[in-house]
Amino acid sequence: MSIRTSIEVPERIGDAAEINYGEPAGADFGPLARDLIPVRSMVEQDLRSLIAVDRQITGRDRSAYFERKLEEALRESDVRISLVAELDGRPVGFIMARVDFGEFGRTEATAIMDTIGVDPDYANRGVGRALLTQLLVNLMTLRVERVLTEVDWSARDLLGFLDGCGFYPSSYLCFDRNIVGNSTPAP
Repeated sequence: MSIRTSIEVPERIGDAAEINYGEPAGADFGPLARDLIPVRSMVEQDLRSLIAVDRQITGRDRSAYFERKLEEALRESDVRISLVAELDGRPVGFIMARVDFGEFGRTEATAIMDTIGVDPDYANRGVGRALLTQLLVNLMTLRVERVLTEVDWSARDLLGFLDGCGFYPSSYLCFDRNIVGNSTPAP
């Protein structure tokens, strides 16, 4: 049995490529948007606020759509993942999503982001990013690996937001077909 009298030091100690986890974190990582803006699960009492925010964004009353979507999110889904962001004591943004366990021939769990909206008075304050970040964290916990959404090509602000959040054009094609009138899609 041989006794080792010297300690061998690996060559990489002190090398610039080595990561020193004992040093303070760099300044490039600040607080996450979801840490600065309170985000919570959507509840039935949020319906009026959702409709009001959407009306400010679209200029239309889509009450029936939101009543149906809220019912789906709260009663028909096994997993509640739709969220609301609050500032100044009131809802200022929302994201409505659902998890599908196999859609269009795919077998993996996929989240579908149906609607996202931020009160225009709170635009550019990180509300949308806080909502999306919290949604993604929740989905990772559920082991969902993909989020799909559909966006109107003319919604440039939303396209830019999603692009900045890491979304990219899908390899799947979405097809439309008019049922009434001619069979070519409306422009």
